[in-house]
Amino acid sequence: MLLLEGVALVRGGRLLFEGVSLGLAPGGAAVIRGPNGVGKSSLMRVAAGLLRASAGLVQRKAPLALADEAAALDVRLTVAQALGFWARLDGARAEDGMEPMGLTRLADVPVRMLSTGQRKRATLARVIASGAPLWLLDEPANGLDAEGQERLAAAMATHRGRGGAVLAATHQPIGLEDAEQLTLGSA
Repeated sequence: MLLLEGVALVRGGRLLFEGVSLGLAPGGAAVIRGPNGVGKSSLMRVAAGLLRASAGLVQRKAPLALADEAAALDVRLTVAQALGFWARLDGARAEDGMEPMGLTRLADVPVRMLSTGQRKRATLARVIASGAPLWLLDEPANGLDAEGQERLAAAMATHRGRGGAVLAATHQPIGLEDAEQLTLGSA
């Protein structure tokens, strides 16, 4: 689903990382770890095709959905409307993401009224509802309470069980203990 071979990235004249290689097959997972500023989010953007690698090979063999700090949800809409917008683009149903992330009761709440954790749940619900086989999750547990973290872990397990793959950048345990570990920078 995703192949990185010898990937390097230079941004602002600074080498962030080099020699990064990993492969994700159906059902697979990898976790990127490392201190702040070493390029975890940049590597996620390279994997998504939003940044061009300075060196190496990047191959995406499956449609992907990215969840990062930008929620990509229209704050003027309700949760159901905002997620419905993306679901229609993906030929999916918003409910398919809302239920796993515990957002059904917030369907009629404007996105602008959501707490940080609720907004993160909505971002993850967008990814879940997308139907994309490859999930790229940048700090997916940031802002989530214990229930939200459990829901995230369950959603990833279900996704992988159905043949999906997950690449996550995180500092926190997120239920991917069996995943390939990739550390950037000094630990």
